[in-house]
Amino acid sequence: MRFVWAVVAFVLAAGLIAAGIAQRTIFMGPSTQEAAVAVEEPAPYVLLDGDVLREHPGAQTLLVRGDGDIFAAYGRTADMEAWLAGSSYNHASVGADGDIDVAFVDAAESGDDGGDTAGETPAPEETPAVEETPAPEESAATEETPATEETPAAEATPATEEAPVEEAPAAETTTGRSPVGSDLWLDSFTDTDSLIADMQLPEGVSVIIARDGTADAPEDIAVSWPLDTSTPLAGPLLSAGAAMLLVGLVLYVLAIRHQRRGRGPRRKGPGPLPPTEPIDIAQLPPAERAVIEETPSAPAPDTSATDAPAPDGKPADASATPGSDTSGRDVRTSERRASAPARRRRLLAIPAIALTALIATGCSAESWPQFGEGTPSPSPTATIIAPENQKPPAVTEAQAKRILQEVSATLSDADAAMDIDLAATRLDGPALTARTTEYALRTALPDTTPPAAIPTDEVEVVLPEATDRWPRTVLLLSKSSGDDTIPPVILTMTQQDPWSNYRVDNMAEMSADAAFPKVAAAWLGTSLIPDDSAFLSIRPADLATMFADAVDEGEQSASYGQFDELSQNLAQSIRDSRQSVVQNLADNGAAETSQTSFDIVPADPAPVSMATLDSGAIVAVSLIDTESVTPTSADAVIRFGDNAQAKALTGVTESAKGVTTKYEFQLFFSVPAQGSSEQIRLLAVRQDLLSVEVIK
Repeated sequence: MRFVWAVVAFVLAAGLIAAGIAQRTIFMGPSTQEAAVAVEEPAPYVLLDGDVLREHPGAQTLLVRGDGDIFAAYGRTADMEAWLAGSSYNHASVGADGDIDVAFVDAAESGDDGGDTAGETPAPEETPAVEETPAPEESAATEETPATEETPAAEATPATEEAPVEEAPAAETTTGRSPVGSDLWLDSFTDTDSLIADMQLPEGVSVIIARDGTADAPEDIAVSWPLDTSTPLAGPLLSAGAAMLLVGLVLYVLAIRHQRRGRGPRRKGPGPLPPTEPIDIAQLPPAERAVIEETPSAPAPDTSATDAPAPDGKPADASATPGSDTSGRDVRTSERRASAPARRRRLLAIPAIALTALIATGCSAESWPQFGEGTPSPSPTATIIAPENQKPPAVTEAQAKRILQEVSATLSDADAAMDIDLAATRLDGPALTARTTEYALRTALPDTTPPAAIPTDEVEVVLPEATDRWPRTVLLLSKSSGDDTIPPVILTMTQQDPWSNYRVDNMAEMSADAAFPKVAAAWLGTSLIPDDSAFLSIRPADLATMFADAVDEGEQSASYGQFDELSQNLAQSIRDSRQSVVQNLADNGAAETSQTSFDIVPADPAPVSMATLDSGAIVAVSLIDTESVTPTSADAVIRFGDNAQAKALTGVTESAKGVTTKYEFQLFFSVPAQGSSEQIRLLAVRQDLLSVEVIK
C-alpha cells in the first residue's frame, strides 16, 4: 500500500509542477499590446496627441521604422502646435470609437491655429532673414544701442541653418524647419532606420516625429504598452509540486525499507519430507560399499584453525562462512548487487528535488501573489499653493539644465574659434555686445585671457517664467563643483518665439558674500514684474538710474542708503577707478593739458525682473560707464602710451581731440517688496570693456 501512495504522490507532483510551468509558458499571454498609426498622406511631420500615448495604462514605447535618420521628441502639446504653425503635418488623435484617427493638417490651417496658440507671436513666414544683418556687427558699430533691441523681429531666428529663409519662399520655409536641436522639446531621440523610445508622458504632452523637416516623416509608426503577465499561481503550484514530490519520495523509501525488513515477499514452501531411514551398507554393491568405507569421516570444524593455510599453500578465505555459496567474495558481491538499485534510486531522487527547488526559487515576483503592502506615512513637506489659472513653467528643471549645457558648449566653441556668428546663436543684448568687443581684443592681442566658460556642474536655481506665450525668460544660478576659483554665475536667457533657441542676455558672477533670495520651485515657475510695478520698494525701471546716482554722488545721493554694503562697495570701486585715471594723467604731467569726464547711465535693454517668494524680485539691469579724456589745448594730443587695449580697438596711438572709453556693468539686485525695511541687495556683477573710440 505504501507503494501505491508513493505513486499517487508522484502523479500529483508531476501534475502540479506541469501546471506551474504551463502558467509561465503556454498559458501566459503576450507581454505587450501594440497600436499602429496609419498615415495616408505624406507630410514632413507627424504629431502624436497625448491621448494616443495614454490610450492604455503603463509606460509607452514608440516604434518608428524608415530608411535614413529618424527624429522624435516630446513636449507640451500647445508648444508643439505653436512650433508647427504654418507647416503641413499629420495629427494622430483618438477618435470617438477609441480608434486612432490621423488627420492631415494643411499649412494654412496650422498657421491660423498657431496664431491663436502663440498669442502675438508671428508665424515663421513673417520672420525676416537675420543672416543678412548679423546682430554682432550692428552692436559693434554702436554699443549703447544694440541692433537686436531695435529689431525684435530678428530674434525669431529659425533653429537650423540648412534652410535659410532668404533663399526660399515662405511656404517652403515653413515645411523646411528642422526640429533637431530645438530648446522647445522636453526630450528628444534620434536614430537611423529604426527608433525605439521608452517614455511615460503625462497629460498635456505630445510627440512629434520627423526627419529633417524637409523629407516626409516615416509612416511606419506604432505605439506599444506593457500587459500584465503576472501568474500568481505559478509559484504556489511549483512549490506544492516540489512538496508533493518530496512526500512521494519519503513514502517510496519507507515502502522499500518495509519490504526489506520483511525479507521480501513470502512463497508457499514444499510439503513434509518423508522420515529418513538408516542405509544398510551391506545391501549396496561391492564397488559403492568400498568407496563409502574408504571415505574418512569429516572432522569437527576447529574455529581456531580458520586462518591456517590451505593444503595447497594458499591462506584460507577468512570470510568464508558456513552456508555461503562458494566464498566470502561471492557473498559481498551479491550484497553489493542487492544494494546497487537502492543507491541508484536515491541518486535519481536528489536531482529531482534539486530541479524542483531551482524551478521554484527561480520564479520572479510575478509568479507569486502580491499581498497589499502597508502605505507609508507621508512626511511633512512645505506647502506651495499655486494660484488659480497658473500657467505652466517655460521649461522644466531637466530641460533648463540641458539647455544651459548646450549654451555653455556652444560658447566654449565660439570662444575657441572667436566666431561671433556662432556666439550670436546663444547670446543676445549686453552679453553679445561684450563678447563682440572681447573677440576684437583677442584678435589684436592674442595674449588676452579668454572668458571663462559658464559652469554647469551644479545648477542650484532654476526659475522659469510661468507662461504659455512668447517671449519666455528663465533665470539660472549655476556653479562649478571642481574648481573653487570659478565663481557662481547668475544669468537670464530668453526665447523670443517657438522657432528660436534660448539666448543669454544678462550674465554676472555672484559675490561670495551675497545671499540668494528664496524663489519658487522650478515646477511652479514665477512671473515677470512689469518695469513700472509699484509693488516693489522701487520700480524696476528706476533701479539702474538710482544706482548710477549712488555712484556719481556717493553718500550725498538720496538713494545711497537704500543699497546694501556690497552695492556701496561696488559704487566706491567705480569712483576709485575714476580717480586712478585722473591721478594717472597727473603723474604723466597731463593734468593741465587734458581733462576728464565720467558718466554712468542705464543701458538701452529693459531690466528683467522676476518675482521671489517674499513678494520681492530679482532685477537684472545694465549700465554704461563712459570715460572721456580730451585735451584742453589745441596743441595738445592724447597719447595712449601703454594702453594696449586702446591701441588695438582704435588702431592709432594718439588722438588730437580725445578718446572715449565705455564699460558695461551687468548687475543683479534683490529688490524687497513695497513697505519693507530691507535694503536693495547686490547679488552679482560683471564688468566688460565695450569700446574705445577716438573723438572726431
